[in-house]
Amino acid sequence: MKDKSKNFLTYRAYLIYFGFVAIMMLVVWMVISIQFSEKSAGSFPGERKIQERIVSDDPRYGDVLDKDLNPLITTVSYYDIYMDPTVASTELFESKIDSLAIGISKMFQRKEAHVISNQLRKARAMGNRYVLIQKQVTNEQRKALRELPLFNKGRNKGGIIDGQNQENTVRKNPKGQQARRTLGYHKEIDGKTYSVGIEGAYHDYLAGKAGEQVEQRFANGWRKTGRIIEESVSGSDVVTTIDSDIQEVVHSELEKQLITMDASHGCVVVMEVSTGYIRAISNLRRNEDSTFSESYNYAVGRLSAPGSTFKLASLMAVLEDGRLTLDSEVNATGEYRFKGSKKPLYDSNYGHGYGKITLKEAFEQSSNVIAPTINDVYKNEPHQFITKLEKFGLTRPLGLSIAGEPKPKVSRPGSSEWSGISIPYMAIGYELEQTPLQTLNLYNTVANNGRMMKPQFVKEIRNSGQVVRSFDPVVLDEKICRQSTIDQVKSCLVGVMENGTGKDLKSVMFKIAGKTGTVKLLDVSGEFLKRSQSEYQASFCGFFPAEKPLYSCIVVIYKPKKNIYGAKVSGTVFAAVANKVFASNLKYHQAVNEGSVKSESLPRIKAGSKSDVSNVLAELGYEHNVVGGGKWIAQVSPKEKINLIPRSMKENVVPNVQGMTAKDAIYLLESMGVIVKISGYGTVVYQSIPEGTDIEKGRLIKLTLKN
Repeated sequence: MKDKSKNFLTYRAYLIYFGFVAIMMLVVWMVISIQFSEKSAGSFPGERKIQERIVSDDPRYGDVLDKDLNPLITTVSYYDIYMDPTVASTELFESKIDSLAIGISKMFQRKEAHVISNQLRKARAMGNRYVLIQKQVTNEQRKALRELPLFNKGRNKGGIIDGQNQENTVRKNPKGQQARRTLGYHKEIDGKTYSVGIEGAYHDYLAGKAGEQVEQRFANGWRKTGRIIEESVSGSDVVTTIDSDIQEVVHSELEKQLITMDASHGCVVVMEVSTGYIRAISNLRRNEDSTFSESYNYAVGRLSAPGSTFKLASLMAVLEDGRLTLDSEVNATGEYRFKGSKKPLYDSNYGHGYGKITLKEAFEQSSNVIAPTINDVYKNEPHQFITKLEKFGLTRPLGLSIAGEPKPKVSRPGSSEWSGISIPYMAIGYELEQTPLQTLNLYNTVANNGRMMKPQFVKEIRNSGQVVRSFDPVVLDEKICRQSTIDQVKSCLVGVMENGTGKDLKSVMFKIAGKTGTVKLLDVSGEFLKRSQSEYQASFCGFFPAEKPLYSCIVVIYKPKKNIYGAKVSGTVFAAVANKVFASNLKYHQAVNEGSVKSESLPRIKAGSKSDVSNVLAELGYEHNVVGGGKWIAQVSPKEKINLIPRSMKENVVPNVQGMTAKDAIYLLESMGVIVKISGYGTVVYQSIPEGTDIEKGRLIKLTLKN
């Protein structure tokens, strides 16, 4: 019996012994497995090998700014906030958890406070060390969370896991839909890259250079360790030419007119005449729910017949060639027929015509008599007309920095598109297609006295506030025609506004030079529809002020239903933009005090700080003398010269503050430990504690002020 008991004890001892050996071997195996079985790409010689990996350290993407360095596209950082409710002591957790829950509830307005506190208590009881508080928190919200009760104790005592190494970024347009399509984007979708607008064109500058950093695997996933292998280089900022003040006006006026005219879409571009810099660009399209969005850049990429705005080029051609003058007489019968045309061409006044008028008057009234007039000049030498269009820069793209600009479509002699009606129809803006920006560039060139500038959207590239590249104005052609031609067509463009189709749009403050245009869109067969079925494109193009142009502008509105004529539809937007830009631009206005004579009488000096008064007088150009020492002066009413007389201040006694402003009096008294209460406005006329009284710190003194 004893042998059996002894054997049992022996077996149990062996079992315990070998059990411990097995456990020790398992521990050793696990240690070896952790260190060697999954070798980390981020480990280094001599270091303990844990599960690490090298990942890309994406740089901060640069901002797209307006000309005044305000953000148009910026990167907003978001953080996912978690909490480890187990790290706080029981006493601290229970005393602060309700206050923390109230703060979270107020900040995000997503749950009642007691629901949040109960969830956190339950998570703590279950030992959950990674509880979601809120996803996509801004940096400002993250900072505010750190100030809440319990969270203000930090991660190790308060449990906040604030995503410091788990930053997510999103591109935002602070201005919403304004110029959104022109600002653009750079995206990769399903392995394909889409580069649109300014952000797409300047992506290499904005993107910076990626670095490398180490991530470590934890129980809840991979997290950044903060260990950098190669530093990333932040992207540069792109400073555009856009003026946000003008952009806002352009956007709102276009949207308002699209609603008023029940139109399908439209665009507006404002260009600075002397530089070619685009100061504003808006492209709006009506959505199915009658809202508007920037889904396509019509101004840059949409080819269409320019219509009567192209009559400027036709007029320039015959004047430059010396074939006609502005006083040449034409017979505007109102109905014009051409060999090879199935239908006659009519004037916009229902074919009534204008009778015998000058070429200048025909242009001002936008009469289609220009079609047979130009045809008579060039029908036997059409190449001469095309050569003139080439010289005016109307047959080639402008070479924009952003993608999407097509080449103008211009019929040429000998091509399959050319016919006997090509010259007359081209003369009035048909049988050719341009983008609105290409049309605007001709008007901008006329405004700039024949000097053609390249339209540009970007002015500078900046990195850390320093300019690393500048895009100066680019001249495409120093002179597209004679100055005499420019002067003559300028007078015609002003005449349109004073005597012709744009006379209802005149500004009372300055002159506008411009041209209206109405295009009747063709049906699928290439023929004009009946008037009742037709759709139109209304445009207005010009510059202002006419005498010394600063800006050129084009407005194009597609398929308006309430009206069809360029003056009423698009010209209204042009005038509104021009007037608002004029009203808000100091370049147009004389300073209110310019030319005023400085008063010969000397100013009355209030009691106060001697250095402040002396600096102000010096800045205003008044000679003055400082008499005596001290930091304070008495009130002075000079007659012949300004002498700043000191006001004596004794230690530990109440000073005389009468004649001082509230700011100086309060500063002086409170620096002596007195509590000040004031009533009234202006300068001190009464103090409740007389001058010379011993100072009692904390005593109240009442000051009465009066103008």
